[in-house]
Amino acid sequence: MANAVKETKNYVPKKEVRTYAIAALGQGLVYSCMSSYVTDYYMNVLALDAMFVILLMLVARVFDALYDPFIGMAMDRKKTKWGRMKPYPVITAIPIAILTILMFVNPGFDTQNQTIGLYVFVGISYVLWGMVYSISDVPFWSLPNVMTPDAKERGVLISHGKTVGGIGSAVTVALPIIVGYFVAGRENADILKYAIMAISMSVIGMPLYAMSSFKIKERVQLPNVTKKDDGQPSTFKRLFSCKPLMLVVLAGVLSFGRYMLQAAAPHVARYSGLYIGKKPTTLEEYNTNISNVALVIQICAALGMFGAMLVLPKLYKRFEYKRIMLVSCLGGFVASLFTIAIGWTTKNLLLCIPFMLISAVPLGVINNVSFAMVCDCLDYLEWKTGLRDTGLGSSCQAFVNQIGNAFATVMIIGMYILIDLDVATLNSKAESVVNIAMNLDATKQFGMFALVTIVPGISLLLCAIPLFFYNLTGEKKKKIFEELAQLRKERGVEVEE
Repeated sequence: MANAVKETKNYVPKKEVRTYAIAALGQGLVYSCMSSYVTDYYMNVLALDAMFVILLMLVARVFDALYDPFIGMAMDRKKTKWGRMKPYPVITAIPIAILTILMFVNPGFDTQNQTIGLYVFVGISYVLWGMVYSISDVPFWSLPNVMTPDAKERGVLISHGKTVGGIGSAVTVALPIIVGYFVAGRENADILKYAIMAISMSVIGMPLYAMSSFKIKERVQLPNVTKKDDGQPSTFKRLFSCKPLMLVVLAGVLSFGRYMLQAAAPHVARYSGLYIGKKPTTLEEYNTNISNVALVIQICAALGMFGAMLVLPKLYKRFEYKRIMLVSCLGGFVASLFTIAIGWTTKNLLLCIPFMLISAVPLGVINNVSFAMVCDCLDYLEWKTGLRDTGLGSSCQAFVNQIGNAFATVMIIGMYILIDLDVATLNSKAESVVNIAMNLDATKQFGMFALVTIVPGISLLLCAIPLFFYNLTGEKKKKIFEELAQLRKERGVEVEE
């Protein structure tokens, strides 16, 4: 009986679970604003050179991905008097808010003549945003590892955080429509719209995010990682030797297409030739149609993602993480094929809605389940080596997100280059932009529609391949966790109440 009570013990009170979830919401508001619209802002509002944008985002994201593990190592090596992970959200909240606003506010550069100053400003603000965000993101999503020693409770924390944090995506779906209504008809309406979005999301989101530094308790008091003993493998070698972790990381990178369902929506809405209602013939109708088509795609992405997140806690009780991931990836791939077939033959986006919803399910599943799998892999690594690289291990998830976003961005802008779609020339045509955009040749329109259909679908199919080899499941996983709990007692790892 005593063992049964111990197994069901909750370390984290509900109030603290809610605090963590609300902080994740604040982070999600800012991150979704950036990730969903920055390419559209750079390409179609500032009209920056496509090759510049693709190189900027690729280099910045790859740098961030390589930079994240060193942040994790720094956290593992030293605990501050305020905690190991807790100080970072409050320290980085204001810099992130300022840099987010700078990314979407043009301080007066000439966008018509594309001055060098504009490019320098864009490059510096974008790179700095990624660096500061990494310093914040890695410790925040490492918090579940130190809030509770219980794997199931940790999974609940991650699920709540990702689910509520994902509301940020839903908010940013509607935001362009709401803000666009108020700025319609004004000079430089698009520039004004994005500035208002960035300012409002930063002012609301970052205070919510920062409160996690004050309301959350680090209960698992892991010792600082010290210099390795002679004969002991290096931290990176230890990490790379963990086969289950490397498989999860590889699967996450290959699933980069899931980010495109939302990020590519504004681009697809502009140039795929799809429309809702009657075909646009005026600039006003064209702009309205862009908002409507993008809204439908992004709502489907948000609903599919949230639907998955809401049922995940129940699925966790019945199925292994591996099975949930595989089924969602394969289902998303099949749904993407139906979406492209129906959408392309009918040009009716509304008929695609059921399949777009299914295509978006992996967005919620992978975001949640892969993170829980990473945490399980850290337990496995601790059981195997006696050392727990919480920060470094969790930075693997940040690495996956950074690389995934980089690949998604490359695919979006790469498609512009592949189909030879010259945005700058198109935008210079004023009213004739409607006729040109709505009557692009079939290859160009198909290429743009593929960004939210075939490309994400193939990405999900690739994601499933390494998952077949992941074996931290069933009785093996249960045995490891039981032995780890005993080993922690023997090593004197403290767990506060």
